[in-house]
Amino acid sequence: MSTSTLTIDRAAERGAPGTPRRPLPLLRRQLADSWRGLIGWSLGLAAVVGMYLPLYSTIGGNPEFLAIVESLPPELVAALSYDQITTGAGYTQGTVHGLIGFVLVTIAAVSWGSSIIAGDEERGTLEIVLAHGVGRIQLVLERFAAIAIKLVALAALLALMVLALNQQAGLELSFDGIIAGSVALLGLGLLTAAVGTLAGAIAGRRTVAVGAAAGVAVLGYALNALGNQNPDLEWMHALSPYFWAYGAEPLANGFDPLMGLLYAIATLAVAGAVLAFRRRDVAV
Repeated sequence: MSTSTLTIDRAAERGAPGTPRRPLPLLRRQLADSWRGLIGWSLGLAAVVGMYLPLYSTIGGNPEFLAIVESLPPELVAALSYDQITTGAGYTQGTVHGLIGFVLVTIAAVSWGSSIIAGDEERGTLEIVLAHGVGRIQLVLERFAAIAIKLVALAALLALMVLALNQQAGLELSFDGIIAGSVALLGLGLLTAAVGTLAGAIAGRRTVAVGAAAGVAVLGYALNALGNQNPDLEWMHALSPYFWAYGAEPLANGFDPLMGLLYAIATLAVAGAVLAFRRRDVAV
């Protein structure tokens, strides 16, 4: 974004002389600049749900499909949490919430979280924004709030689509289970984005922020998979955000207190990003 564009944007946010300044300028600007991308992610998520869930009506309880699952190595079945895939909740978890949908939301969260500070700093536009009277706390909080709104939109879309296909596909999911599944995925996305924001605030480098955010998601998935392999390794579940989200099988059983850890740590990470960004020297 050019200097002249930023200047015009700031003038527009202030309004005419003598009029009150419009609230939350950075949040609104962030949403206005990224709505096309949000539509793209929404279409991708909708395509995944629309492609996978209707298939359950033809394979749920199908002996041939069950035989295929049983022929897979037990370690692979445990790693992918396919042990319950012949149930509606297990199938939805194994194909959408815990796999393809998880990957899409994670990629979006990594991209958004690593960009709001580190991305602008590497492009040389962060100094321009700060020079126009934007506070550092305001910048972190408003821009992360924009990420949160976009992730909520994706989680809401997922819940609505699962609700719409629930009866048609024969999934037999409860309303509470559908909402809990989306809340779990939302928590994972917020945690991933918050870690990227924190790393970007500390280092000011997008590669570092991307690595930290993606690392949390990948490590959480790996720890959950390893914990599923052997009772002696179940302690790894306690360290896995993926397990905090899905260990209690929210699609089948509804909400679980462990989900709160996702939101609590995401909040702490954003608070840490505010403190780190306030202390770090950024030339303006």
